[in-house]
Amino acid sequence: MSRRPLLILRPEPGATMTAKSALEQGWRPIVAPIFRIEALAWEPPPATDYDALFVTSANAVRQAGKALTRYRDMPAYAVGAATARALKSAGFTRIRTGRGDAAMMMLTAAEEGVTSALHLAGEDHRDSEHPDIRLDRRLVYRSAAAGRLSEKAELALRSGEAVVLLHSGRAGERFAQLVDEAAIPRAGIGIAALAPAVAEAAGHGWAATIAADMPDDAALLAAAARLCQ
Repeated sequence: MSRRPLLILRPEPGATMTAKSALEQGWRPIVAPIFRIEALAWEPPPATDYDALFVTSANAVRQAGKALTRYRDMPAYAVGAATARALKSAGFTRIRTGRGDAAMMMLTAAEEGVTSALHLAGEDHRDSEHPDIRLDRRLVYRSAAAGRLSEKAELALRSGEAVVLLHSGRAGERFAQLVDEAAIPRAGIGIAALAPAVAEAAGHGWAATIAADMPDDAALLAAAARLCQ
């Protein structure tokens, strides 16, 4: 693959991790986060009130602070592999890893006898629930949107060769807004999205759009490569 520019819009530290993999695969990664992760103050409840911990973002693990340690002995359900890795790094050992779908994660937990759970999430979480589980959701972080694209990102987007990775529906919506505000033609930009719903959030008019087969970075980079074939 020629060194085509690949814009990585996800927040740090995930952006740098994605960029490293992209560079190894022959891309010219441009790290240009359009959100900044900020911790929120929260009141940690007693671990004894719950059967399990639900985590639907690795950012929730990183931003929950020292209070997270009180839940290490609980079964922890991670929405996907990245969240599971963050939990493992934080000292959790009883981890169940999902496939990127919060509703399916909760269904699995219910089938395994979980009737009450503490859910650590961000402000822009999806309201997934299960009728058999009493869910206590605590917001531990927020994503603050950038006011504009970086100069380096704008230059790459105007080249007509850039591919953009979109990791969330909110990122798709915000990126589309920033492109339109900067008067950059959508027709010169390729979009690789983590899931079909993410691609839909970005809207229409792009040079090409593709969704990953699985909601993880490896599949997303593979989709971006197919976009260029």
